[in-house]
Amino acid sequence: MILSTVRKWFAAAPHREPLPEAEAQRLYPWYRWQVMEASFLGYATFYLVRNNLAVVSKDMEAALHYSHSQIGNILAITAISYGVGKFVMGLLSDRSNPRVFMACGLLLTALCNFVFGSLGSYSVHLTLWALNGFFQGMGWPPCGRLMGHWYSEKERGLKFSIWNTSHNVGGGVTGVIAAGAADHFGGWQYAFYFPGLLATLGAVYLFWRLRDTPQSVGLPPIEVYRNDFTEEEKVSGTLERELSTRELLLNYVLTNPIIWLLAFANLFAYVARYSMLDWGPLYVRDVKGASLTQGGWAVFVNEFGGIASTIALGWVSDLLAGRRGMVAALCMIPILAAFTTMIITPAGYLWLDMTMLAVIGFFIYPVINFIVIIALDLTSKKAIGTAAGFIGLFGYIGRTVQAKGSGWMLDHFGELYGKQTAWEIVIYTFLGCSAVAVVLLAFTWKIKPRA
Repeated sequence: MILSTVRKWFAAAPHREPLPEAEAQRLYPWYRWQVMEASFLGYATFYLVRNNLAVVSKDMEAALHYSHSQIGNILAITAISYGVGKFVMGLLSDRSNPRVFMACGLLLTALCNFVFGSLGSYSVHLTLWALNGFFQGMGWPPCGRLMGHWYSEKERGLKFSIWNTSHNVGGGVTGVIAAGAADHFGGWQYAFYFPGLLATLGAVYLFWRLRDTPQSVGLPPIEVYRNDFTEEEKVSGTLERELSTRELLLNYVLTNPIIWLLAFANLFAYVARYSMLDWGPLYVRDVKGASLTQGGWAVFVNEFGGIASTIALGWVSDLLAGRRGMVAALCMIPILAAFTTMIITPAGYLWLDMTMLAVIGFFIYPVINFIVIIALDLTSKKAIGTAAGFIGLFGYIGRTVQAKGSGWMLDHFGELYGKQTAWEIVIYTFLGCSAVAVVLLAFTWKIKPRA
């Protein structure tokens, strides 16, 4: 009975009676803006209650006597639980109403933050952050469903990229908000309480503002509105047919070699992406002499560095007939240079390290964005949650290995060779993973959308 009620509550919104053509043409731009606005702000809010731990990790170590390895374990378990959650929730979201699905996910992750901040037990923290990671998987998939249904293939590079910068905004302000709350109220706990409060308000906003597919509000499919669909979709009738779980997994994901290639590329790209989000604040405080507030700004510059580039390069990929793999491969090269510069830059040049963090953010976020758009280009808007969840699972396996491995290396090599050398070994590891990502993405150089 309970399971049946939950399924009914989360089920995709039914189609409404079609509106007159003139009315549909008038309302379509408004609804497209409403969906973009709500999904942008909603997904940004997810990051407030996901990336806040790294900002106060040094303070938690001091207050709770945690080691680098223990912090690494917490970061690692939330990474793998998020990867699993993104895959499981992606499979569910392709057949669910984003309005309910996303709002509930944000509310659950806010609850995890409230409880996390109120307790000081390592085992409880480990469990709570694993749950938080799993519930965070309810954020991206419904947004992918919305972008696929409200924006067509020919405009996807730009519009999807605009939405994708939401995590840069959310992740960037997380460092400032979490560090500011902890500093102002005098305790690491407030880095979880205050973002949790904002996430609760965000859940209410999503439930009020979001909508499901165009048909759920009486509008035609986006392909009809934009006259943009493939011959295969015309003939097969799959344009608006909801796919079964078996079709989602076997027809669109697990048997597609390009999806597997993108998944492995995502694994190594995620090491580069989360390297400085997870460890950047601690790195600049341990090695470069930064303060708590400056550590928070390290996250800010890394995240906000990717906003303009994600939008601009998304537009460029549209101009290049959807050659997103080519642009993604080229973007990885400056990241190699940035990690190298951080290794050879001595303490006392914090401005240069911050610049390199911005460079990493500037180029890594278009890569992460393009990997998912390539998957959407090659599959179906009805399968984007499943495809992105599968690719995301590999990404967060990469983040898990990075988080756990980095914590272990810092403790192990720190005892053998000292803090400075240990950090250099860790940064060299990030550099090597970035190089592997370049090679894998090079195989997608000539891929274009199905149309």
